[in-house]
Amino acid sequence: MKQLDAVFCWVALALVLAVPTSFAGKGTDLKPSQPGKLIVDEKFAGSALPKMWAAAKGDWQVSSGALIGKENASDNHAAVIALSLPNRNSIARFSFQFNGAKTLHLSFNHAKGHLFRVAMTPESVAIIKDKDKKDPQSKMEPLGKAATKFAPGQWYTMLVAITGTKVAAQTDNGVKLDGSHPGLDMDKTGYRFVTSGESVAISDLTIWELPR
Repeated sequence: MKQLDAVFCWVALALVLAVPTSFAGKGTDLKPSQPGKLIVDEKFAGSALPKMWAAAKGDWQVSSGALIGKENASDNHAAVIALSLPNRNSIARFSFQFNGAKTLHLSFNHAKGHLFRVAMTPESVAIIKDKDKKDPQSKMEPLGKAATKFAPGQWYTMLVAITGTKVAAQTDNGVKLDGSHPGLDMDKTGYRFVTSGESVAISDLTIWELPR
């Protein structure tokens, strides 16, 4: 536990010091000074979904160096795509662009269901502990929220660090947010992007593995 606390401290500090927050764009070099082992460096350079990605809901296409997602009205569900890559402690960095989407979530599941998510709208970023759908007493728990502005058609970059019970998030337009919950410290099944409305673009996904 002390090792994880130390890791989170340098991650959180590096999130604050990583880059000036006056610049927002695609592929901004938001990263801690010691990011760990690089396990994903995805530029979406081809024309098909890369290996290990699977679309569960909505319409997802790769075009011009980006993953483009939008909700299908007939699904009656937000669009969901998953990268099947089990993890526990990690850092994920990605660029995104709202083009009519109402929400974009970086979501994490565990083996038995939803766990937590970093949720973005054009006007906010939040860290949310998901409710356990199998437990009628369980409730969604907000762990942190910040107001911001993501202009349509503008690229932004986000960095999310997960270490034990703690999550820290930063965007290159000035958001710095963290939260914690004892239920977060468990194995995750992968990385999921979830979006509602039309449409969102995602690019330059980099993932580093952190110590357990």
